Amino acid sequence: MEFEEQITDLNRLRKFRPFDDSKGPALKVSDRLNDVGRRFIEMSPFIMVATKQRDGLVDVSPKGDPAGFVKVLDDKTLAIPDRLGNHRADGFVNILSDPNVAVIFLIPNHGFSLRVAGKAKIVRDSALNNSMLVNGKAPDLAMIVEIEEAFMHCAKALIRSGIWRSESWPEKGAVPKLAEWQVEVVQDGRTFDEVFAVHTNDEITRLY
Repeated sequence: MEFEEQITDLNRLRKFRPFDDSKGPALKVSDRLNDVGRRFIEMSPFIMVATKQRDGLVDVSPKGDPAGFVKVLDDKTLAIPDRLGNHRADGFVNILSDPNVAVIFLIPNHGFSLRVAGKAKIVRDSALNNSMLVNGKAPDLAMIVEIEEAFMHCAKALIRSGIWRSESWPEKGAVPKLAEWQVEVVQDGRTFDEVFAVHTNDEITRLY
């Protein structure tokens, strides 16, 4: 596609997005968690984790559990339990070749978000796993994040999106479903109803 201009230079970018390293937006970044960050994480039931593939393509994976499921081990260290999924383990595979990760924490009906970035590793530890039990089941693996950068993000994006305003939500029946995607992409002969039934059963029986 053709566009009027592609921004390829930092000075040109700053013409449109001026930034002063000595002002508040720059100074709010910390290299560790404080009490505010700890309390935010304790109330967050949903996060998104970004990792980078070997070829440079970026993955973002959603993860959710009861609020406080991410454990703060100390001011520089987080533990994220790994629950049942599709076994692709994209994030873990990526970490094996590039440990850099970024995490966004969200709290329902709350505009601010908490952003954390650092280095990650995959661990197995019985004591840690047992501290993250849900429905009597412990994860067998966890992602440990060594924090290098942490800061809270303003509420503008979530306010603009209306994500917490139920009157702005689409009707459930109108939203595209995973089964539709699978039928169109995989094309293994199964119908939408067959694939949808498998997904529905999986959501009921394989949460933990």
